[in-house]
Amino acid sequence: MGEPLSTSDAATPVRDVTSLRGDVSRPLESSDEFWHWWNERSMATRFEVSQVPFAELDAWRFDPDSGNLGHESGRFFSVEGLQVRSAGVDTWSQPIINQPEIGILGILVKEFDGVLCCLMQAKMEPGNVNTIQLSPTVQATRSNYTQVHRGSSTRYLEHFAGPGRGRVIVDVLQSEQGAWFWRKRNRNMVVLVTEDIPVHDDFRWLPLSQVREALNVDNLVNMDARTVLSCMPFGLPEEPAGSAGDTFSEALARSYQYQSAHGDRPGLHTAGEILSWFTEAKTRCDWTASLIPLAGVRQWSRDESELSAEDGRNFRIIGVRVRADNREVAGWSQPLLEPRGRGQAWFVTRVIEGVLHVLVRARPEFGLMDLVEMAPTIHLLPGQGLADVQEEFLSELVGSGLGRVRYDAVLSEEGGRFYHALTRYRIVEVGEDFPVSVPPDFCWMTLSQLTDLLRHGHYLNIEARSLLACMQSVSESAELPTPAGNRGGLDFHAGARAGR
Repeated sequence: MGEPLSTSDAATPVRDVTSLRGDVSRPLESSDEFWHWWNERSMATRFEVSQVPFAELDAWRFDPDSGNLGHESGRFFSVEGLQVRSAGVDTWSQPIINQPEIGILGILVKEFDGVLCCLMQAKMEPGNVNTIQLSPTVQATRSNYTQVHRGSSTRYLEHFAGPGRGRVIVDVLQSEQGAWFWRKRNRNMVVLVTEDIPVHDDFRWLPLSQVREALNVDNLVNMDARTVLSCMPFGLPEEPAGSAGDTFSEALARSYQYQSAHGDRPGLHTAGEILSWFTEAKTRCDWTASLIPLAGVRQWSRDESELSAEDGRNFRIIGVRVRADNREVAGWSQPLLEPRGRGQAWFVTRVIEGVLHVLVRARPEFGLMDLVEMAPTIHLLPGQGLADVQEEFLSELVGSGLGRVRYDAVLSEEGGRFYHALTRYRIVEVGEDFPVSVPPDFCWMTLSQLTDLLRHGHYLNIEARSLLACMQSVSESAELPTPAGNRGGLDFHAGARAGR
């Protein structure tokens, strides 16, 4: 059980359909079975997403006084304005999505023959670049699971919100994109069940190792699944990934095990030193942010089809109409935020005294509850390029191409609010010539120290959590799947790799 989701043998024909379908109450044990189910759901899902003028959005209106774009029910979310100030002086403003409701992102887990498996969903979102993506068991806003849309109920919700749910393994509020959301948080949950669960066609039990392996495929595992996976307690494989004597794999294992050459000392810095560093970084930030009417945002303009910056950068707000047959409602319309380009998020890693450390940065994002959270070493928004990396010690790394790439994939951000929002995630290992002494906004941490912080909210931002989930996929497999498509003819890499 748990064969890797390798895509290197994409030309291999799929076996007989009846032999692959099997018992849906059992996990999909092979790559063939997974890709057959995945291709079947892709073909079974009829959907259409088309851009429409704002006037054609059903039940969405611009308020005549504030200019805010909202739903007539007062629920779901709204597009409002954000004003940023430095030392009390207005600096700039932009539109931002305000979604005060706390949704549920939950994964059911169960042991099959001693192997931990996750109940994952093939879910369509209107902003997805490739129709469906692998999603949590439950991914729903409060408006959705309380059926404000008057659609069908959310499957498996009772295991996360009901009194009879199973054993709760993870339950924590985590932030989302602070550049585009105003103080948005979702409840990240993992619940262990022992009883048999009826499995709908859009859902399948997958070994956790296969879910992590799927993170190596472009645009396959969605953002909501990645954040929940990052919060799951991480158990090391019996044998570290990589060949015998692989220094990186051994250092990575030690990083999760809290071991170092210091003996009882868990890494370069203690937990107390890290918390003090982070508190100091938040104290130094003299930026403030507040909501303002959308009509008060400067240097942005609106026509019948989009709200965009006058310089054409950052992002734009558009309207879409959706038709889908596997969602709680068959059709709807809504605004979406469309980024101008692709983002970048890198973890720079270094072996320090035999233990792999990750270089994180305390970074302000003006929509975050606490303004500052721990972010990737390099974090560039769409519209920014690697030339925009300002720190000299990092720009030299980017410019020289030094360092060994341990992970590289293009992954999608939240398809329910963003349209074709893509980020290139990379994990790069540097050598001993890369400095251990770094500027005050940066800190070296072990993987165990990072995962410990995820038991609490407001520490790691969404991009850092995605990278932490991707780091787990590096731990699961020494070799990344060859980007050559997958079983059954669907090539998840083709569109996402364009323009790399």
